[in-house]
Parts: sequence; structure tokens; C-alpha cells
Amino acid sequence: MTLNRKLFLYLLSAFFSLIAVITFFQYQREKEFRTEQLDQLLSTYNYTINNYIDKKAWTPNELREFITVFPDTLLRVTLIDKEGKVLFDNSVADGTKLENHINRPEIVMANSQITGKAIRHSTSIGKDFYYLAHRFGSYYVRTALPFNLNVVEMLKANTFFLYFMAFILLLAVFALFFISKNFTDSIARLRIFTQKAESGEMLETDIYFPNDELGEISRNIVHLYKQMQETKDDVNNEREKLIKHLQISQEGLGIFSPEKKELLVNSHFIQYTNILSDQQSENSDKIFNLAEFEEINQFINESFKNDQLTRKKMVIEKNGRVFMVRCIVFQDNTFEISINDITVQERDNELKRHLTQNISHELKTPVSSIMGYMESILENPDLDPARQKFFVERSFMQAKRLTALLQDISTLNKIDEGKRLFQKEPCDLAQVINDVLFDVHLQIEQKKCVILRNYNAVLPLQGNRSLLYSIFRNLTDNAITYGGEQIVIDISCYREDEQFYYFSFSDNGVGIAEEHLGKVFERFYRVDKGRSRKIGGTGLGLAIVKNAVLLHKGTISAKSVSTGGLSFIFSLRKY
Repeated sequence: MTLNRKLFLYLLSAFFSLIAVITFFQYQREKEFRTEQLDQLLSTYNYTINNYIDKKAWTPNELREFITVFPDTLLRVTLIDKEGKVLFDNSVADGTKLENHINRPEIVMANSQITGKAIRHSTSIGKDFYYLAHRFGSYYVRTALPFNLNVVEMLKANTFFLYFMAFILLLAVFALFFISKNFTDSIARLRIFTQKAESGEMLETDIYFPNDELGEISRNIVHLYKQMQETKDDVNNEREKLIKHLQISQEGLGIFSPEKKELLVNSHFIQYTNILSDQQSENSDKIFNLAEFEEINQFINESFKNDQLTRKKMVIEKNGRVFMVRCIVFQDNTFEISINDITVQERDNELKRHLTQNISHELKTPVSSIMGYMESILENPDLDPARQKFFVERSFMQAKRLTALLQDISTLNKIDEGKRLFQKEPCDLAQVINDVLFDVHLQIEQKKCVILRNYNAVLPLQGNRSLLYSIFRNLTDNAITYGGEQIVIDISCYREDEQFYYFSFSDNGVGIAEEHLGKVFERFYRVDKGRSRKIGGTGLGLAIVKNAVLLHKGTISAKSVSTGGLSFIFSLRKY
């Protein structure tokens, strides 16, 4: 069954259910109206008969003749004494032969409430009757009329309503068919587009989509895909530029096989190798025989056994020169060794590298998210439309964050100088926090962390969303990365006034020593340098947090928790 037909049947079923509910409601109203009319009519008959009985001595034949003057020819009249014995019934020749009526529902009700009524099947007559009984002293007067419970008969007095509902249903069929077809046409075109994109076929430059919400979403998906392709081409171009740059750069680069045989080296690698070695050699393989490279040799051998060991760097000082040596092991056990002469301007170069690593770290998350969402769409052409919309919205959100993040990071060092102002806009801080936790849910699950959220569902403020995201993302990443396994992370907005939100971000992890608390917000400051290098930290995370908090007119400090772990106390101005 096609999506168009499924959607049409779903909508039609829903509308038909609505029509059924309305018809049932009208039926109930009609039933209530009829019962009210019958109550009034039968009550009048009961009192009229009672007045007749009270005024004169009666006989069954006289009473039967008196009842014939009533307009309802189907009226059933029954007289019952207080013991339940039938004294008279005009529906039979001799009512006294009928069974005792003391247990009839209407008689039981009339005995306690003076008036009793019931809609039931008469075993004596074999028809459905509406009964109304009144207790008058020592006897009961009961009248009844046939009562048809059929829906069509019940609504016969208002046939216009039935025709109107049928007309509405007919219009709904045509309207729902048009809506479902228009809706599924966009999905069908989008499906064809994703199939062609997945197979690598030539895509149309312009695809028509209806001018509605779904059409707009579809056009955005196509636009984002084209942007991604353009970005991919740009990345490939930049890669070629990088290769050419390495050929003329001052960095020594060598790529080796798992057997430590030379695959590719540049001229600077040969030059730096001979500086480090006591003997000149044209073969760069000799570098592994140097005592200074013993640590690199051990790392390479261990990485072949342990897949988690993929990166190593060390500093070698020899012959009055200082070199930074890096080793990267790839999945196929080939590895790369780079040698940089950091003798001159070592500190400046180190800062630049850390800054570059930090930018790469900050950009990786939105790019990976966008690629993940788009890959899910491309690999699953039959994905539920609601899920597709969710992925597209997330991709679009991450794309906007990526654009804003590039601008924010480039201006981070200019905050102190005040050269540029960050753009602020109304945003929901609670949603920002939720987005952070959503983006890191895999890391949370891997580390088996527990997240405690103690803040309102909505926290409106005027601020820069990207920097607010960086605050909670960096704090969360730090807690997950350095806190340890199975920690509890508590994010609380413990106070709020007219101007500020007051937050505490704490965990029960390993924490840090007291002497480091005053320096954790310094740029490139590391509590444990060796551990930070292994994990990949840049030393800029908490510096970004501090500057972002200051930009939002707040303050921040760190303190140790008595039960273990680290807590950050900070405030953020609402406007």
C-alpha cells in the first residue's frame, strides 16, 4: 500500500470517527428529548386516569372506554395495587391474570420515589415500552407507549441532520484525498532525490516542491545537501593544498610501514634525522636505532597490540636544538612521524597549535552531527517523515551553530580588547542545556554517567546562544572526560532573581587539588599535562567558559566538593 493511500485512509478513519461521535451525540440528544416528551405525556395520562378513578366507581369496561378518548391508540394502561397485583390492563382481556408486578423496575422506583420509569421489553406483550408509574395512595397507575431504540428511527424527525452529515463526509473524502496527495507528492520527490544522491546519480538542479511547510522543508534538505557537496569539494581542494604545503613547509614528515620501512619522507625529515643522529645517513629508517627514539619505538610496538594507542608526541633536545616529534598510528598499522624544529619561538608555536586543536575540537561536533543526520536520511530513504523532519531540523540547527561558532571562536581573543561585540538574541537556556546533553548522550552512555537536571523547563534570557552552548558543553565534556566512570553530574539552577540565573555544575568524580582551583580558567593551563595530552585536551575549554560567562555579565568560580568531585558556581544575566 502506497503512502498516499495509507495517509488518506488514516485521515478518513479519523474524520469518520468524528462523524460517528457527532451522530451518536445527536442520537443521545434526540433520545433525551423524546424521553422528556414521553415523561410529560405519560404523566398527564396518569393524573387524568387517577382523577377519573377518584371521582367515581369504575369498572374495567368503563375504564377501557374512557382510555379510548386519549389520542394515543397504542397507550397501555395498568392499575396495580400496593401488593403488586394487577387490577386492570387494557392490553389484555383480563389484566388480573397477569403475573405480580411488584418487582417491575418502574414499580420499585415509584414505591420509593412516588414516580418511576423504565425502558424495557415487556414479556407480557412482547414489545419494547417506555413505562411511567405513579404511586397514588394504595395503588399505582402505570402508562406505557412503544419505544423504538433504533438510531434511524430515533433521528427520523431530523432527517436533515443525517443528510447534512452525509454531505460533510462526502466533502471530507475529496478534501482528504487532495491533502494526502499533495502531501505525499513532496515526499515522493524527496525520496527520489535521496535515492539518486545515495547512488551517486546526476541530480536535478531544480526540483519542484509545493509551496507549503513540507515543500519548504524538502527544499531546505536539497539545499543543505548541495551545500554539503560544495563543502566536500572545498575540503578536497584544501586537502590538496595541504599536501602541497607539506612539501614546502619546514616540518619533517615521514610515513612508514608496519615493518618500519620508509614509504614517504620529505627533505626536512631527512635533514632533521641527520641532526638528531650522530652519523649522517640517507636512509631515514636509521632513526629507530636512536636512543632518543626509544619511547617512540615502544609506543609503536604497544599500539600494534592495543588499538586505543594511536597518538604519541615527545620533545627531544639535542645538539642545541629542540624538536617536537609526533607519531600517529593508523588503522592499518602504518604510522606517521613528524618532526618540527621548535627551538625558535617555541612558546608561540605551542600556543598556536593548541588553539588550532581547540578550534578543530569545537568544529568537529556540529560537522559530525550534520553528517550523521544527513547520512541517516540518505541511507534510509523510507525513513518516517516525522523522523526526517527531526533530522533536518537538527542538521539545520547544527549548521547555524557551526556558522556562529566559527565567528565566536575567531573573536575569543578579542574579547578583552573589545574590538567586536557578540550578537545577542532571545533564547531558552533550558533548551540549550538539553541540546548539549542530547549531543553528548553517547559519551554519557559509554561512561555510564547519571545526569541530574534541576532547572525549570523554560529559562528565557537575552544572550549569545553559541557561547551559552559552549559553557555547558565544555563543562559537560570536562566532567565526562576527567571525572571518571559512573559519575553523577548535577546541573542545577539553584536561584533566580530579576537580573540573574544562578547555576551550579558539579560532579562526584576525581576532582582536582586545591592549588589548581585558581588557575583552571587560564588559557592552556592543564592540571595533569600528560593526561590532558593523552585525552586530547587543549587547555582552552574552561577559558572559553569563563569568557562566555563574563560576556553575559556573570561570574564563575570553581571549588572542590566535600564528597569528592568538582563544582562550578556561576551566574548568567537575563538581559
